[in-house]
Amino acid sequence: MKNVALHNLGCKVNSYEIEVMQQMLQEKGYNIVPFDEVADIYIVNTCTVTNIADRKSRQMLHRAKQLNPDAIVVAVGCYVQTGKEAIEKDASIDLCIGNNRKKDIATILEEYLKERGELTEEGTPARRENKTLHGTTVPDIAHTYEYEEAQLHQTAEHTRAYIKIQDGCNQFCSYCAIPLARGRVRSRKAEDVLQEAETMAEKGYQEIVLTGIHLSSYGIDFEDEAWAEGKSVRKVQNAGDTEKEQRLGYTGESKLVDLVERLCGVEGIQRIRIGSLEPRVVTTQTAKRLATQPKVCPHFHLSLQSGCDETLERMNRRYRSGEYRERCELLREVYGNPALTTDVIVGFPQESEEEFQKSYDFVDGIHFYETHIFKYSRRQGTKAAAMDGQLTEAEKSFRSEKMIELHHRHAGDYEKSMIGKELEVLIEEEYTKDGRTWYLGHSREYIKTAVPKSEAYGVNDIVIVKAEGFLEEHIMTGEAVE
Repeated sequence: MKNVALHNLGCKVNSYEIEVMQQMLQEKGYNIVPFDEVADIYIVNTCTVTNIADRKSRQMLHRAKQLNPDAIVVAVGCYVQTGKEAIEKDASIDLCIGNNRKKDIATILEEYLKERGELTEEGTPARRENKTLHGTTVPDIAHTYEYEEAQLHQTAEHTRAYIKIQDGCNQFCSYCAIPLARGRVRSRKAEDVLQEAETMAEKGYQEIVLTGIHLSSYGIDFEDEAWAEGKSVRKVQNAGDTEKEQRLGYTGESKLVDLVERLCGVEGIQRIRIGSLEPRVVTTQTAKRLATQPKVCPHFHLSLQSGCDETLERMNRRYRSGEYRERCELLREVYGNPALTTDVIVGFPQESEEEFQKSYDFVDGIHFYETHIFKYSRRQGTKAAAMDGQLTEAEKSFRSEKMIELHHRHAGDYEKSMIGKELEVLIEEEYTKDGRTWYLGHSREYIKTAVPKSEAYGVNDIVIVKAEGFLEEHIMTGEAVE
C-alpha cells in the first residue's frame, strides 16, 4: 500500500475531478495522506487559466519533490496540456497525465510503477531497481470527442455536491487558453448525471451544483435522436460558428434546461445551483422554465468579462453590453431579486481609460451581488497575447482595485436588502466568534448566514432564518423562524 497525497488548483471542475481521482486510487488500495506529509506519490491537479496559476502549479510540484525527493511526482491537467515544453525540462516532475486521462490515473500509475521496477507484472510489490524515469508524452486532446465518464460516489464537502456535466469549450475567446487545455465541447449523458445525483441524495446531500467548463454549451454535441438514447455525437467542427450550435446553445432550447428539469425530480435533492452561464442562454423561455422549478436557486452567475463593447469585440465574446443588460433585467423580472454574480477582466490589451470607465459604469449600473475581478494575464497561444497595446501591471492593478472596491459596495447593498426577510439556509459548519458558537451556511441566494447554535437543528439541516443584521462583513445573521 503506497501513500498518495493530492493537491488541487483552479476551478470547480478541477475540484470535482481530483475527488474522482482520489476515489479511484482508494478503490485500488492506495492510502490517501495530507499533501504536507511525506508520501510515496504526489499528484498535483494543475491550472493554467493565468500566469499566476502556472506559477502556483510549478511551485506545488517542486514542493512535492522537496518533501520527498524519492517520491513520484505527477503533474495532471491543464498546465500539462499548455506547458509541455517547461514540464519536459522540469526535473521535479516524473509523470504527466493530460485532462482526458484523469479517469485512467490508477492504471497509468500501475504501469509506471512496473516500469520503475516497484511492481511485478502481476501487480504485486517488487524490490525497487532504482530505475530513473522522467516524464511521459503529453497527450493531445484535440480529437477527444466523447465525454470521459467517471462516477463520483462521495465528496469532501458535507452538505453540497458538485456534479460535472460537461467538458471543453468551442468559444475561443481571444484571451483564453482553456480550449487549448480542455479541447472541444463534450457533454455528459443525462442518465449518468441523474445516476450520480441520486447517489449523492442517498448519501444525504441536499444541494447539488452543476459545473462544467462551458455549461451553456451542454448538449450541443448531441444529435436530437441520440439525446433520447443518451449518446454523444460529434456535430460541431468549427469554433462555435454554426447555426446548429447557436440554435441549441443560445435560444432556450438548450439541453441544459431539460437536464435541470429532470434533476429536480430526484428525491432528496432540495436545491440545485447552476454554474457560470453565457448571457445568451438566458432567454424568456429559459428563465420561465427555470422559475417553475422551486429547487433551482435564485443565484445566477452570468459571465461578463467587460462592460465595454469595443473590448468585448477584441475579446471575441458573442454578445454586447446591451444584450447582457437585457438578460439581467429578464432574470430580475422573473425572479424578483435574484443574486446576480459575474466575472470581469481589467487591463485587456488596448483597454483605454475611456473603455475601462465604460466597463466600470456598466458594472455599477447592473449592481451585481458579487463581481469576481481578474487582471488580464497573457496566455501563450491565444490571439490576445499577440495584440499590441499590452498594459502594465501597475495599470492593471489600479483598475482591479477600483473594481474590487465597487464589488464590496454592491455586495453590502444586496445583503442589506435582505434585512427583515426570511432566508432559507443550509447549515454547513460551526463557527465561533467572540466566544459564541454559531451555525454557518448559505442561503438560496448564496449569502453566507449565521444562526445561533441550537439543539433544534444542526449541520446539513435547512433552517429558515429571519435576517436581522451582520455578524461581520458579508456574513448575515438572524434568528431561526419557528
